[in-house]
Amino acid sequence: MKTIVVDTKSIKRDWYLVDATDMALGRLASNAAGVLIGKGKVAYSPNQDHGDNLIIVNADKVKLTGTKSESKEYFRHSRYPGGGKFRSFKEQMELDSSQVIIHAIKGMVSKNALGRSIMKKLHVYPTESHPHVAQQPKKLEL
Repeated sequence: MKTIVVDTKSIKRDWYLVDATDMALGRLASNAAGVLIGKGKVAYSPNQDHGDNLIIVNADKVKLTGTKSESKEYFRHSRYPGGGKFRSFKEQMELDSSQVIIHAIKGMVSKNALGRSIMKKLHVYPTESHPHVAQQPKKLEL
C-alpha cells in the first residue's frame, strides 16, 4: 500500500461550532482534539495538519464528573526556586473558564511545532457569543 502525501494547499478546512453546555470536560477535549488534528479525514497522516477550525462556546457551563471539581488542581511555576503555585478547578473557572478547555485539549495534541499550529485553529469563548459569524460555522454534536 502506498502512502498518500497531500499537498498542503489542497487541504480543505471547515469551521465547526460546539456548544459545551453540560458536557464532560475530558470527552469534550478528546473529541475536539480529534477534529483539530483531522483524524476523521480520509487523507489523514500524523505528520501533516489536516484538521478543521473549531469554535467552542459556553465554556462556563462545562462540568466534571465525580468529585474532580473539588480535587482537580492546575499547576504553574515561575521558574524560581519555590515558585510552584496551584490553582483549584473552581478558581480557574472563575478567572477564565476558556483556559480550562484549552489546557485539556492542549494535553491531547502533540508537543511540537505541528501541535502549536493545530492549537491556533481552536477558539474558545465563555459565553454563547463569538466573532466568527462570517465563517458560517457548522454545528457539530460531539
